[in-house]
Amino acid sequence: MYGMLYESVQHYIQEEYGLETWKKICQIVDCKHNSFKTHQIYPDKLMPDFAQALSACTGQSFDFCMIFFGKCFVRFFSNFGYDKMIRSTGRYFCDFLQSIDNIHVQMKFTYPKMKSPSMQLTSMDDNGAVILYRSGRTGMSKYLIGQMTEVAKEFYGLDVTAYVIESQNDICGGTAGPIKLTEGPLTVIVKYRLDFDNRDYMSKRVNIVAHPTQLKMPSVNLNVFLEVFPFTFVLNHDMKITLAGEKIIETWILHNPGVNPKCFIGTHIMDVFKCRRPKDTKIEWETILQMRTVLFEFELIRTGHSRAAYDAALKLDIDTFDNVSLNEAQKMTLTNAQELQDEEKATATHKEIGPESVKRRLSEGLRSILLKGQMFYIKDVDSIIFLCSPLIENLDELHGIGLYLNDLNPHGLSRELVMAGWQHCSKLEMLFEKEEQRSDELEKSLELADSWKTQGDELLYSMIPRPIAERMRMGQEHVCQSFDEVSVIFIEVLNICDSGSNNIQEAMQAVTTLNKVFSALDEEIISPFIYKVETVGMVYMAVSGAPDINPLHAEHACDMALRVMKKVKSQDLPDVAIRVGINSGPVVAGVVGLKVPRYCLFGDTVNTASRMESSCDSWKIQLSNYTALKVREVGYKVEARGFVKVKGKGDMETYWLLKGPE
Repeated sequence: MYGMLYESVQHYIQEEYGLETWKKICQIVDCKHNSFKTHQIYPDKLMPDFAQALSACTGQSFDFCMIFFGKCFVRFFSNFGYDKMIRSTGRYFCDFLQSIDNIHVQMKFTYPKMKSPSMQLTSMDDNGAVILYRSGRTGMSKYLIGQMTEVAKEFYGLDVTAYVIESQNDICGGTAGPIKLTEGPLTVIVKYRLDFDNRDYMSKRVNIVAHPTQLKMPSVNLNVFLEVFPFTFVLNHDMKITLAGEKIIETWILHNPGVNPKCFIGTHIMDVFKCRRPKDTKIEWETILQMRTVLFEFELIRTGHSRAAYDAALKLDIDTFDNVSLNEAQKMTLTNAQELQDEEKATATHKEIGPESVKRRLSEGLRSILLKGQMFYIKDVDSIIFLCSPLIENLDELHGIGLYLNDLNPHGLSRELVMAGWQHCSKLEMLFEKEEQRSDELEKSLELADSWKTQGDELLYSMIPRPIAERMRMGQEHVCQSFDEVSVIFIEVLNICDSGSNNIQEAMQAVTTLNKVFSALDEEIISPFIYKVETVGMVYMAVSGAPDINPLHAEHACDMALRVMKKVKSQDLPDVAIRVGINSGPVVAGVVGLKVPRYCLFGDTVNTASRMESSCDSWKIQLSNYTALKVREVGYKVEARGFVKVKGKGDMETYWLLKGPE
């Protein structure tokens, strides 16, 4: 089903039962769609599933919910302007009932994949009407009742009571099709009775009783119809073709080159045509009389250039044709049949021609022709006449079925429609090419935008932790977080440059060296265990345990310090040295600033870690007493340094970190 049907369901459930009810329904049916697109196809089973879920949530019956959905659709499609189409079908509700099938045919231009049901008005009286519904979907019969009653109320001011008289293969509320006991496809058939005040329509019907002037008119000469409408044919009570227009006979001969051209007249209509619309309709006299307002579509059955056609062409007895010479199609078929016979003989003897060429030859042929029109009962001759025209959209399709513009009805718009379709296709091709160019340009722009976004994200995440940056993007206020315990690491690079030197070359060398060291330190940052906070001058600051909580923060901080020592020594930088200080404890963290926002740590733990670094020796890792005790318990080898005088702290007992656990 198209998304517009589900859009109506979603909109009115939310309006009448609330958003929470809709969310609960989606959860029950496991619907992953947050919204529905009007022209997108969705599974048919969703509609009865939604009805079952709504029934469970509200306590209403399944039939009530399906009728409610049908009413919702009628209210909803008015937003698209389709109410104008309904109002223009006729003055009375019965006019609409007679035109439902034709409306569906017209809507296929907008919704080409629409699998519409077939509905016919079978009888009517002063108190209502009876309609027959055919469909390949189950569980939708009550949905139609909702549509019919709402259309009658909204557009015709009628209160309609609808109920089912007979039904076949319809499963109420089922999402699976009926059990198949036969090989062919099963069709849901439901007959409805609609009770409403139909007296105005019945009193003003035209031609119920013949006007006296009509009784004086001469009998209809069917040859007039056949000349004016060359694709027309006439049917008797047995649904056999008694007369046919010149073009329909020529077309049938062209598509069936291996048969006698005299065979068309007197053949049952279903032997030469396939009824495409209305679907699954019995082509019988009484049935056709009840469907006088329905548009029929018949597809010509053709043998084409098949093996049977070739064999028949070889056996044709021209003398039996009553002086009817072979037509162009039969001549071509006869020639191809003789060539194919010669090829098969050559294949049998020399094996020069493979079976592939034979298959290609058999597949040659024209496309089937589709006739669309209306059935009329002619009382004077007691026959039904199918007044039709070929359904052709453009010139390519015209040639594909073996016709020319001169073959089409001169009085109608068939030729104009074909030419308009061809010109429209040319315009569409030009528009399509322009849209392709725009699409390519848009794709390039999107790729460039994605690249810029990725670069921006990388820059942002280098300044602010990802979780905090995402919260800021959603407009949340800067949140200040407190951490019970983290490990703060300070690393200072020593002997980079002489602070009193004004030599530009030495300064450049110092920047290059510092960049090498800091780049080496960046490579040892393992997210999310270690987070780089900032660099200030020659000092590199990192933390473990924030912004992602890490119970092994002390161990990971020490591991990084040991890796850093090894990494910088391997760089082989003359006179350059580093020293590391680590301390553990509580901190407060948050984003500071607007122009260049930074993620900063605050607290005595940070100050103490800085003192551990500043009081440390070159190529050493100094730990505070608390940190040393934590890591020594898990196997890290530490050595007591003793008490060190720390600025602002007095004497503190510190330790050297020697190596990690075995």
